[in-house]
Amino acid sequence: MRELEVRWHEAVRVLGGAHGPGDLVERYAEPHRGYHNADHVLAVVRDADALAVDRTARERAVLTLAALAHDVVYDGVPGEDERRSAEWVRARLAGLPAADEVAALVLATAEHASDDPLTCLLLDADLAVLGSDPAAYERYRAAVRAEYAHVPDDAWRVGRGEVLRALAGRDPLYVTPHARDRWEDRAKANLAAELSSLGDPP
Repeated sequence: MRELEVRWHEAVRVLGGAHGPGDLVERYAEPHRGYHNADHVLAVVRDADALAVDRTARERAVLTLAALAHDVVYDGVPGEDERRSAEWVRARLAGLPAADEVAALVLATAEHASDDPLTCLLLDADLAVLGSDPAAYERYRAAVRAEYAHVPDDAWRVGRGEVLRALAGRDPLYVTPHARDRWEDRAKANLAAELSSLGDPP
């Protein structure tokens, strides 16, 4: 069984359910996904799990399901993708008491801000790639660019520059202490390097 499905079933079982993952695997295999694919979502699941080492089994299960579902709908439409992903997981977990809680975590990835401690673990795990070593960061950068291959270079530099400056301007970038210790310095260096590579946007 694929790891996505294994992680799903384990988390659902902890929460007292038997809900299947539906088309979870198929969605993350969609051909237009250069970065927001199964590799990304599994990395978020693993990083979230590492950050949640002191949480209860129930909290970790909620976090895992939210991580698995957070990009299940990805059409490159910010806000709408997250809303539809939240709707997807709420429907998949219908009848499970934690369904709304999982959906709320997914929805929080739209604004990438929250005061809820469990949600903050998901948000930090979603940005863990920014703190990768330079080679892994370059693979991430190239994969994101591939998802937006239809965008001309000039427009890409402008849009990507805005995203990078917003991230670089967050102080701290990561909300939780564990995430800051693991990724903050490297992430800031990676963001600065990519911004520099873009030059001055027209």
